[in-house]
Amino acid sequence: MRVFRASDFGYMQHAMAEALVRAPEIDSGEWQAQSIDDPLWVAKEITDVVFEIDVPDEIDDLASMIQPNLPWAEDHFLERVSGKPLNPPPSSAYWPYKQGEHDDHVDAAGLFSHTYPERFWPKHAGTAHRELNRLGIRYEYGDLNDVVVQLRKSPLTRQAYLPVWFPEDTGAVSGQRVPCTLGYHFLIRNDMLHTTYLIRSCDFMRHFKDDVYMAARLLQWMADAVDVGIGTLSMWIGSFHIFVGDVPLVRYHYGVGLNGAD
Repeated sequence: MRVFRASDFGYMQHAMAEALVRAPEIDSGEWQAQSIDDPLWVAKEITDVVFEIDVPDEIDDLASMIQPNLPWAEDHFLERVSGKPLNPPPSSAYWPYKQGEHDDHVDAAGLFSHTYPERFWPKHAGTAHRELNRLGIRYEYGDLNDVVVQLRKSPLTRQAYLPVWFPEDTGAVSGQRVPCTLGYHFLIRNDMLHTTYLIRSCDFMRHFKDDVYMAARLLQWMADAVDVGIGTLSMWIGSFHIFVGDVPLVRYHYGVGLNGAD
């Protein structure tokens, strides 16, 4: 396990950048469910990464601390908590790293294999199979609002978990793109809400700051919904990586290895 601790988020990012530049190369042969045969897309990876941050009460203070891609990250967060299973979400059209007009991740109907608004609000997601999609093996699906109700009813519960990874993702049997996020665990102790964010894979350059920001915003949103204080965000990352082609940018932005040393 690789644990990063720092009172300053920017300093912690610098330590992460240094570790990633030094990391071994792992060639998985694909990126976001697409085959890649390009040495620049070989990953430099550290695994089983854990860190914790104190989340400020105010949105502006959080944005100042994390420096996400705004307005996109806030726009997309609001889509996630909107109560609507948007697919595609409008913000997908102006994601900062979108490549051209064509998107290889949409099907013939223009829908993504999954979206976070769908996974936050699965009761109303889907089209022809909507009624089937509301049922699990024995019980109906829950959604983000059900987690709110659960925490209001039983503030000290250990059961408050919002999954993003669903059984249909297991094994990726249709060759589809599956979520990076596994889910969010919420825990209230001493009238403070804490969130643990579990993510199987995270690209340091393209996703990390936005992922942290939106998880922290969800903590703020949930704390407001259940009327408790805002505590800490803990994050576990299974595969934390950059790509070989990004190494010069990582070195430039974070001042890592600028004197020729890795």
